[in-house]
Amino acid sequence: SMAGCAARVPPGSEARLSLATFLLGASVLALPLLTRAGLQGRTGLALYVAGLNALLLLLYRPPRYQIAIRACFLGFVFGCGMLLSFSQSSWNHFGWYVCSLSLFHYSEYLVTAVNNPKSLSLDSFLLNHSLEYTVAALSSWIEFTLENIFWPELKQITWLSATGLLMVVFGECLRKAAMFTAGSNFNHVVQNEKSDTHTLVTNGVYAWFRHPSYVGWFYWSIGTQVMLCNPICGVVYALTVWRFFRDRTEEEEISLIHFFGEEYLEYKKRVPTGLPFIKGVKVEL
Repeated sequence: SMAGCAARVPPGSEARLSLATFLLGASVLALPLLTRAGLQGRTGLALYVAGLNALLLLLYRPPRYQIAIRACFLGFVFGCGMLLSFSQSSWNHFGWYVCSLSLFHYSEYLVTAVNNPKSLSLDSFLLNHSLEYTVAALSSWIEFTLENIFWPELKQITWLSATGLLMVVFGECLRKAAMFTAGSNFNHVVQNEKSDTHTLVTNGVYAWFRHPSYVGWFYWSIGTQVMLCNPICGVVYALTVWRFFRDRTEEEEISLIHFFGEEYLEYKKRVPTGLPFIKGVKVEL
């Protein structure tokens, strides 16, 4: 089991291990130097990937290897995204997107490792989030690729991509601020049972919005499509994510009212959800 897996890794070492291996993966940024030294681009990349995996197998045993391979993969993807971002091609904004995506998944794990190690597992990378999430990501890659072939000028609207990048940075920062503010009260899974240490957090970013981590993820996910200048996925993402968070906030608030009663109802009256046109659960008094 994953819980058993995590238990054998000394507590506190996961953050250091994941950071070291993320940076190891990101060292793919040095690849252009190797290709100048005479290695073919694709051959160089294949050798590099094989070398990284061999190194991780030598350095780490399970369960550490499972953490290392995921963090290293995300670092590698981040490095490739950076290389794409600086390329003089119509794919440079896709590079921004690749960096945003890999950084999001890696930082979810890192912040959980630092902030709430008790709830940490391999699932904290959110790489196996849901089938819908995977389909949504694949759809946006397909849309970008097709439009880039048939309407390349659509993918070079720099001010629009820059707006998307700002949305992504805002969303990411807000979500991570929410995770740090909530500390051990933050969990990737909606809690149905109140733990002894669970307290109602109303300070910091929680004084602005009742669901800052959802607000962050909402603008982050729509921002990724604005960044890619994907009109179809942009609209579909906005509608899908809005529906998902409308249902999710209601489900969560039923639990929170059950846990905290009057204290939560007071907070609910005072502070908005932060999500457009989402009021949260209706309370019949």
